[in-house]
Amino acid sequence: MFNSTKLIELGSCAFRQPRADSHCKYLHGYQLKAKFWFEADTLDANHWVVDFGGLKELKHKLQQQFDHTTCIAADDPEMSSFERLHELGVCDLRVMPKGTGIERVSEWCFEAANTFVKAATNNRCRCTQVEVFEHENNSAIYRPVSETEPVNIKQMELGLDRPKTETVEQPQEQPQVQPVENNTRSIHSNDNKMRNKWIDPNAPKSNSWLF
Repeated sequence: MFNSTKLIELGSCAFRQPRADSHCKYLHGYQLKAKFWFEADTLDANHWVVDFGGLKELKHKLQQQFDHTTCIAADDPEMSSFERLHELGVCDLRVMPKGTGIERVSEWCFEAANTFVKAATNNRCRCTQVEVFEHENNSAIYRPVSETEPVNIKQMELGLDRPKTETVEQPQEQPQVQPVENNTRSIHSNDNKMRNKWIDPNAPKSNSWLF
């Protein structure tokens, strides 16, 4: 697996959080930039994950959305006011379907970058995550959930991710074996030696053999 990153200036963007209790509810702006992570199983003919020089079209798309624009959430209660300002040429309005926090900005940038780079590399390369910076102290990261992560989350809920406690298996008590009486007589025992006798009737004395 190969990875590379690219930092792209998004431009100076104005937006607001209409439901915030702080001064973030007012229209304000930041010089945004975004860091992109790219991934590929194989490299191209130049041994690159992605051709950075070929990302100019992506950069243009990103800056069209965020450079010197006013990004407003689709559910902003003052949407009609901003649309009027756009018609008057006071602002260059962009409507964000899901919201205007940098978390949503990073999601928007991810979707744009992933679509672009997959098409440019015939699905060889993909974008894995994007980090958007408001400034040096504030940033947000978006990455899609992988196929294995929901299983891991379920394992956490069930406690299956915890290390298993090693248990020592206790030896099972073996049943006592009752001695079995051996009825076989040993041929090595003098007391139990089996004896056959053979007598020669023609011999003056008795001859015998034992076995």
